[in-house]
Amino acid sequence: MTDTKVFIVDDSAVVRQVLTGLLDSLPGIKVIGAAPDPIFALTRMEKDWPDVIILDIEMPRMDGITFLKKLMHEHPTPVVICSTLTAKGAEVTMQAMSAGAVDIITKPTVNLKGFLQDSKTLLADAIKGASHARLKKSAAPTGKPVDGSPKLTADAVLSHTSLITMTETTDRVVAIGTSTGGTQALEYVLTRLPRTTPGIVIVQHMPEAFTAAFAKRLDSLCQINVKEAEQNDRVIPGLALIAPGGKHMLLRRSGAQYRVEIKDGPLVSRHRPSVDVLFRSAAQAAGKNVLGVIMTGMGDDGAHGMKELHDTGALCVAQDEASCVVYGMPKEAVKLGGTDGELPLSAIPNLIIQSPNRAKFLKG
Repeated sequence: MTDTKVFIVDDSAVVRQVLTGLLDSLPGIKVIGAAPDPIFALTRMEKDWPDVIILDIEMPRMDGITFLKKLMHEHPTPVVICSTLTAKGAEVTMQAMSAGAVDIITKPTVNLKGFLQDSKTLLADAIKGASHARLKKSAAPTGKPVDGSPKLTADAVLSHTSLITMTETTDRVVAIGTSTGGTQALEYVLTRLPRTTPGIVIVQHMPEAFTAAFAKRLDSLCQINVKEAEQNDRVIPGLALIAPGGKHMLLRRSGAQYRVEIKDGPLVSRHRPSVDVLFRSAAQAAGKNVLGVIMTGMGDDGAHGMKELHDTGALCVAQDEASCVVYGMPKEAVKLGGTDGELPLSAIPNLIIQSPNRAKFLKG
């Protein structure tokens, strides 16, 4: 198997040096060049085009978003954003994700070298996921981790207790899990939902400084309300709650109401928030009243949780391969037998609006 060729575009010489050394030490990854801005990068990349580009946002001569839009129109290439952990940076990065970037690597303002050295798994997974992305030309602008660390299951956060039979309420809940390519997929789905949509809980793999900006952006685009979830937020019709980066989100039952619990804990399936944790909690709190949807993403987070959810009688659906940026998480859920079918991204909004039970869905 050939190495994944990576090109780094960042105006910081320190970032370019540290990332180059770190990535070249990872098996299956080869840095073929680095440049301080997109103009230099385009000249260098013409001779040897990379499989993945790591891109900063604020740079001289051409900013990262302008460069990204140019790339997606002229030469679609998987791009991983490398951005600082600031509110302003998060908002701009969300614009970049909307323009076609497939993942985010957080870049702190202090102890940069130490952070990057401690983030081998994050970097390797981001690049591997991006390298498998299927991209299409946009309109003209106006895997396995390499460090061998243990992979924890949802047991590390929530015990696998007996499943709960729901009798007191018929309120529906939609639980969605996604990762690489998920920012664009979620925007497509949520912007097509009416205010009468059942309450939605979402895990999108994303660093902690970015989920608030992501939710705020979606809220400005959608008929439904979208917010970063907070402890004890109610799950109500017309509202989508997005798990905060760096925290797990669980669905809980309080009488006839559903609420979310936000908690710390170890990485589960190498992620925090974890889709497995959300889906297991949904199985325990709401059972067959849940519509589970697993969408584009690298790896297998959510596959086991969806199987547990499916076993309660909940309708569970995966995004199909043709419409995924990365057909990883949905593929693993299907392999485990935790889904009732696969649908293209274009059909998922209508599925959520109709919110059918399993029997109705299978009947067609």
